[in-house]
Order: sequence, then C-alpha cells, then structure tokens
Amino acid sequence: MKSVFQNLSDVRVFLAVLRAGSTLAASKTLGMAQPTVARRIEALEHALKLVLFERNTQGFAPTQNALSLVPSAEAVEEAAKAIDLKAAQLASVQSGTIRITAVMDAFNPRLSAILKEFVASYSNVNFELIPSDDAINISSGDADVAIRWTNKEIDDPSLICRKLTTVTHSLFASKSYAPVCDFPHSESDMEGHKYLVFGGNRMKPINKWLLERIKPDQIAMTCQDFKAMATGIQMGAGIGVLPTRFMKSDETLVQCIELPEYLGSTVWLIVNPTAYRRPEVKAFSAFFAPRYSAHLRNNWGESPKRTFVHRLSTAALSRIAAPWGSI
Repeated sequence: MKSVFQNLSDVRVFLAVLRAGSTLAASKTLGMAQPTVARRIEALEHALKLVLFERNTQGFAPTQNALSLVPSAEAVEEAAKAIDLKAAQLASVQSGTIRITAVMDAFNPRLSAILKEFVASYSNVNFELIPSDDAINISSGDADVAIRWTNKEIDDPSLICRKLTTVTHSLFASKSYAPVCDFPHSESDMEGHKYLVFGGNRMKPINKWLLERIKPDQIAMTCQDFKAMATGIQMGAGIGVLPTRFMKSDETLVQCIELPEYLGSTVWLIVNPTAYRRPEVKAFSAFFAPRYSAHLRNNWGESPKRTFVHRLSTAALSRIAAPWGSI
C-alpha cells in the first residue's frame, strides 16, 4: 500500500498547523510561506480523503480525524529526531568533536580560556557547546561531558562522575542598601528587611530555607539565576543569596549570614563512559578537571575541611581501560 504521507515534511506541516492553530503561525515555525502551508494541508486532506481542520476566523481547528492521527504523526516525528540525534553523535565522533553541556552561567570567560588552552595542545579537537539549565541526558549520549551544579549526590552507576568542589552560600547586601536597622547577622535579625528570592525550581532548597524565615511582604524581587540575583543585590533592592566567596570579587557587597553547609552546591564533571573511550574525551577530562576545579575554589569557594575528591562507579570503571583515578 502506498503511503499517503509522502515524506517527513507532510508530517511536520500537519503537526505545525495543529500546534500553532493557523497556517500563518505555522508558516513562521516551518520557515515556509503561508500560502504554501495552506496548499500543503489541502493536498494532504485530498490525498487522505479526510477533513483535518475546520477553517474559521480564529484559524484552523483540528477535527477528530486530525486528533486521531496525532499519536502516529508524533511517533514519526520522534523517530526522525532520534535519527538526527544519532547522526549528529556519529558525526561528532568521526570529527573529533566533544559535546559539552552546562548551565548558562557556566559559559563564561574562564571556561573559554580552558577550552582555548586545550585546543592549543590538541588542535584536531572541536567543541560543541550546549548551554541548558535543564539536565541534558548524558547516559543516552545527548552530550559527551556535563558540568553540573546540584545539591544532590550523583549516584548513577552508568556515568563517570568527578566531584570538582563544593560551593557554600551566604546572604549578601549591597553597601548601598539602606536598611531600617543594621544588616542582619543572624536568623533572629532577618525581620524588617527586604529579600530577593529565586524563581521557579532553581535553588529550591535555598528558597525553602529563606521563605521559612521571612514574610511574603518582605520579598522585593524574584531572580531567575545568580547573575540576576547579583544585579538585584548590587542595585540595593534587598538582601539575597550568592556564593560565599562572591564578595571577594565585589567590595560593594556585605556578607550578612552564612547559610547552613547542607545548602551548598556541589559541582560535578560527568562523562558518558562510551565517549570516555575516545582519546580526545579522555585527554580533555584529565586536562579540564584540575583547572576548572582550581578556578571554582579560587573564585566561588569551597567549604572548610573539604578536599578535592573524585568518584567513579564500579560499573563504569569496568568498561574502560584507563581508570578515572589516574587523572
């Protein structure tokens, strides 16, 4: 039986119109002219002998026929994405490309300097940088290396993990902040001040600790990341949480209260074991870990009495020739 959906493009157009609600909105997503999208939908309906969309002044409303086709169309879409991903992975391996993911804040001049230094010694290596505040799946090969900040222990036995440092946090205020009374120096002094909190789920344990100690009317601003938090504190909007050693690089800040140690963040270097078998990934891991760890300790701080440690799962270690501990 000949397939009515002649190519993947038919599936893309169908789903784009269904999700966008109109051929005009779908045309922007697809990068096609609106009349072209409309003609493609008409041709598809003719070929299927089905009405897929009801046209009205608000746009295109999917019929029950269209909704019934969605699961199959999305399965085709996901299969195409999987093919693209696998092809990209194969191309990366063959080209010597190392795919690195980290939170947005991690892509900074110091990271650039380390990567540049590595390329100077390994000129045949390229990097694909994947900034994302979501945790990219390293186990499935979506990236080769991840720099991950978390307040949880990483215990995935399928991954190679190295702890780089532990970052402690404190409440800071700008010297330009004009409180009603003196800066707070203990939890009992927190009343009467304005505070900045994190939005969404980011830094959730820290937010929980802070919100348990202040009233809703004390919240002056919501910040999505540390850069926004630092900006809000520096402008004198209120008191907020920053890595404890942040004050070393900004003399305008006053450290008020150091948060409990359990609220600190641990920075991990995580490597996919299959990628680690590649010489360039193994070399990069050995090169990167001590340099980035030193950068973190010097600029973000490590809690007292903690030393540089690393951890490698037994399962992952058994699958590679050279031990991670040799780094």
